[in-house]
Amino acid sequence: MSRNRERDRDRKPSRPTALDEARNELFSHIHRCGVLQATEEQQVEWMKDTVEFLGERYPALKEKELKELEGIGLRFCRPVIANAPAREPAEAA
Repeated sequence: MSRNRERDRDRKPSRPTALDEARNELFSHIHRCGVLQATEEQQVEWMKDTVEFLGERYPALKEKELKELEGIGLRFCRPVIANAPAREPAEAA
C-alpha cells in the first residue's frame, strides 16, 4: 500500500493534449454563442466554421481529430433528452 502512495506522489500531473484543449474550447464556444438554440442546418454550418478555426488555433491536430471534434460538437448540440418547451401562461377562467 505504501509503495502505491509513493508512486502516486512522485507522478507529475499530465498535461492536457491539444485535442483535450480544443474540445474544451469548443464546448465553451457552444455555450457562449447560443448555437444550441439554432436550427440543425445552422449548427452544422457553425460547427464547420468553428472546427476550421480550432484547426488553425491548434495546428498539432490531425484531420481525423478535427473530424472527431466536429462529431463531438454536433452530438453535444443535440442532446438525447430535449429541453421541455416553455409553457404558456395559464389563462384566467
